[in-house]
Amino acid sequence: MITKVSNEDVFNTPHNHIAFAINTEGFNEDGFVGKIFVKGYTDLFLNTGKKEMGDVISIKIREKTFHGLVCYSLKHGWDNSPQVITSCLEKIETDEPIAVVLMGATMFRQVYEGVDIVANTKAIHNANKNVILYNRDYSEKAVFNAIK
Repeated sequence: MITKVSNEDVFNTPHNHIAFAINTEGFNEDGFVGKIFVKGYTDLFLNTGKKEMGDVISIKIREKTFHGLVCYSLKHGWDNSPQVITSCLEKIETDEPIAVVLMGATMFRQVYEGVDIVANTKAIHNANKNVILYNRDYSEKAVFNAIK
């Protein structure tokens, strides 16, 4: 369940768990994974190798655990992403809050890849986890309208 929305930089989160989208093909150079790499955390998520929808890759880096949620495909898009997002979040074994980077929120992904940002927001909210949703482009009002 989304308990808070933050438009701050997720790298400054006080929370120990950060979740974000990665693709089935394993080529994740853009989006949030690219930001992880540029910040000097790791390149372990850049090329994960082929993964199945619904897989979760968790890697502890310094004091944070990063969770890559395999919830879309470069070839097949975001069609089943909402159901997969909920399932992936529930696989993360923690009772602590999870800082979740809103999946597919950029205008590029919405227009050119057909991401249903409202459905993805609802999917995050439907997970049985304490979620703090991070996104700089999607307002708190839009989030709470999506989960009504």
